[in-house]
Amino acid sequence: MYQDVLLHINGKWCSAVGGKTLDVVNPATEEVIGKLAHAQTADLDAALVAAANGFAIWRKLSAYERSKIMRKAADLVRDRKDAIARLMTQEQGKPLGEASIEVGLSADVIDWFAEEGRRAYGRVIPARTAGIYQLSLREPVGVVAGFTPWNFPMSQAVRKISAALAAGCSFILKGPEETPASCAELVRAFVDAGLPDGVLNLVFGVPAEISEYLIPHPVVRKISFTGSTVVGKHLAAMAGAHMKRATMELGGHAPAIIFNDADLDAAARVLSGAKFRNAGQVCIAPTRFLVQRDVYAPFLEKFTAAANAIKLGNGLDGATTMGPLANGRRVAAMEAFVSDAVQKGATIHTGGKRHGNKGYFFEPTVLGDIPADARVLHEEPFGPLALFLPFGNFDDAITEANRLPYGLASYAYTRSVTTAAALGSAIESGMVSINHQGLGMPEAPFGGIKDSGYGSEGGAEGLEPYLVTKFITQASA
Repeated sequence: MYQDVLLHINGKWCSAVGGKTLDVVNPATEEVIGKLAHAQTADLDAALVAAANGFAIWRKLSAYERSKIMRKAADLVRDRKDAIARLMTQEQGKPLGEASIEVGLSADVIDWFAEEGRRAYGRVIPARTAGIYQLSLREPVGVVAGFTPWNFPMSQAVRKISAALAAGCSFILKGPEETPASCAELVRAFVDAGLPDGVLNLVFGVPAEISEYLIPHPVVRKISFTGSTVVGKHLAAMAGAHMKRATMELGGHAPAIIFNDADLDAAARVLSGAKFRNAGQVCIAPTRFLVQRDVYAPFLEKFTAAANAIKLGNGLDGATTMGPLANGRRVAAMEAFVSDAVQKGATIHTGGKRHGNKGYFFEPTVLGDIPADARVLHEEPFGPLALFLPFGNFDDAITEANRLPYGLASYAYTRSVTTAAALGSAIESGMVSINHQGLGMPEAPFGGIKDSGYGSEGGAEGLEPYLVTKFITQASA
C-alpha cells in the first residue's frame, strides 16, 4: 500500500509545520495515490539546525563506526527491496524488474562508500628540518544540501548521501516530489540502522524555493545537484556567489557510434535496452545513433525490430518492458520533438506518438533522415526517442559526437582494437563505454564534462568532494 510521505527532520518523521501537502500521482493511471508533506521556511530552518547538530556528532565518530551503521543500512535496503521497488513503480512508472535492480544497486553503493570512507587517508610530508612534523589531513566539509531528480529516486540520492556520510558530513536531502516514497524509504533504512538524529534530513517542496534558501545559508558548506543543465547552471552560479563547493551531474545527449566491423546483433540488443530503459528518462541514455553507411540499413532494421518488441504497460504488470513517462509534460515534450523533426523532413521508422488515452505512455520511437536543424538533435530529449544518423569515416563520427556542448556519456561498437583505443581519447565525454554497457557501477567514477557538469559521484573519486584538506606543521617543544 502506498502511504502518505512525511518529512524527516532531526530523527523524526513529521508533517510540514504549515500543514501543506502535495499530491503524488501514478503516471501509469494518472490517479492520485498519496499525499506528500510540503516543506516551507520553518521546516528548512529546523532541518538546518538539526544538520548542524548532527554534523557535530557524526564527524566525531570514527570511520570504522560510521561504516558499521552504513553497512547495516545497506542490509536493511536489501531486506526491504521488494516493498521499496513496488512503491517506486507506483510513483515513477518503471517496470518492477528495473525498480528492483535500482534498489539492489543502491544497497551496493552504500556498502562501497562505507568501506571507502575507512580509507580516506592523510599523509606525512617529509620536512626540511629535523624535529618538524608535517601532516596533511582529510576532514569532512560540513553540512551538505543535495537535490535529486525523479527518474532514479533512490540511486541518484544514495550516491550523494553515502559519499557524504562516509566522509563524516551531515546531509539535507531535497528529494523528488514526483517520486518521494522510495526516496523516503532510503532515508528510513539509514535511520533504522542507528544514524544519530540530525545527520540525515529529508524535505520536499517547491524546488526553486528550497534551493534558493539552502544554498546561500551559512550552515550549508557544499551542494550536490542532479538534473537539467539549465537548472544546474543556475544553482552552480548561486553556489559560486557564496563560495560553496558544488558537484553537478547534468544533462546529456549521448552518441552511440556503430562502425562497419561492429557486432550488429550485440549492439542492437544492448543499445536498445539502454535507450528504452526507464522510458528513455536516463541522463546517460544513448540518443544519437551514428552508424557507418555500409551497416546503416541492417543496424537500423535490427534496432527497430527491438523497439517494436517492447511491451508498453503498467510497471506492476510482469509482462511490461517499458512503463510510462513521468508526467504529462514529458509526453508533450516528446510530441513537440517528433512533430518538429517530421515537419523538417525526418522519417518515423516506428512509434512517434502517445500510446493509449490513460497514463503518460509514449511509444518507443526511431527517427531517421533527421535534418541538421531539428530541435531534437540539439536539445536533450530525455525520453524514448532514438535518432539515427549515417557517417562516412572515423573523423566524421567524432565531429558529430563532439558537436554538442554536452559531455556526459558516449558509446561505441567496433571489433578493431585500434579504433577502440582511438575512440577513448577522441570522444569528449566524462564516460566512454565500448562494446558493452559498463557505466554506473558503485566502484567507478560517474560524471560529465562541458555542459554536462563537473565532479564525480562514484568510485574513489566520489568521496573527494566531501573532504577538505588541512595542513598541520608542528615543531618539537
